[in-house]
Amino acid sequence: MKWLLLLSLVVLSQCQVTKVSLRKGKSLRQSLKEHGLLADFLKKHPYNLASKYFPNLANKDATNHRRFNPKKSSTYQATSQSVSIQYGTGSMTGFLAYDTVQVGGIVDTNQIFGLSETEPSYLSYFAPYDGILGLAFPSISSSGATPVFDNMMNEGLLSQDLFSVYLSSDNKRGSFVMFGGIDSSYSSGSLNWIPLSSETYWQITMDSITMNGHLISCANGCQAIIDTGTSVLVGPPPAISKILHYCRGLRRPGKISCSAKHTLPDIIFTINGIKFPLPATAYIRQNSGSCSPSFEGIDLPTSSGELWILGDVFICQYYIVFDRANNQVGLAPVA
Repeated sequence: MKWLLLLSLVVLSQCQVTKVSLRKGKSLRQSLKEHGLLADFLKKHPYNLASKYFPNLANKDATNHRRFNPKKSSTYQATSQSVSIQYGTGSMTGFLAYDTVQVGGIVDTNQIFGLSETEPSYLSYFAPYDGILGLAFPSISSSGATPVFDNMMNEGLLSQDLFSVYLSSDNKRGSFVMFGGIDSSYSSGSLNWIPLSSETYWQITMDSITMNGHLISCANGCQAIIDTGTSVLVGPPPAISKILHYCRGLRRPGKISCSAKHTLPDIIFTINGIKFPLPATAYIRQNSGSCSPSFEGIDLPTSSGELWILGDVFICQYYIVFDRANNQVGLAPVA
């Protein structure tokens, strides 16, 4: 599950609050599978989500996308500084430059950005997007470049120094990211504010993870990253095995009876003393008549114990506000 920025944008309140529509595109895994390339790719390049967060774990081993042409921009300024980025499913190398970047009605001048020159995996060819807009903290920005959102804040372009995300479920339209504002009509109840534990990714502390009252993981607290760039729910392999134990409808590895999503228990994430349930209808996904659980078991090494990634499977259930002014996230069930 990936979410792509559309060119059809809704601009509100004199460009200080901008709602950018999103549309759901095929995941890289799904695209490769449709082209009959998934098995071969995974054999040669084992899929490692952890490499996105810990580049030293990456596989060291093109494109057919629309490209930026510097010659067509009168505000473009090149630099001699190189840049390299490792993602969970690929990598890139290139160089940094400056130009004006427009996001909806927000005109972000003198923005530094990376231009890709090499993408060594043919996986990039099947990516449904042309580029990536990072919204994490400058502390993890490649080559020390100032992220787009930080530049927006520095130039005073936003009504509030925050952005909020709504992801619709079941392939419905209406998803968006709103820069500088909160649309409470997409949430039910008040936002629950959770302080960040690290100003790197959008990282928080979780109290526990349970199913049917039984502890699954995070007995003494653990860390979690809320990440729109990850499709699934990622956790330590032993914990994911416990979750799959409850999925008694498994017919064969990676597959599950589709009827199970109506009987399996919620996964309860307790965060800052508040319970955030994830129903089976969210964590069991259906594609082409078959169903599979939306989990990845990966050991993510941290000095503070377990680390989980709450991806789109979780985010689809909650309207989320990413608040840079107060270094916190706000969560409320979607309306």
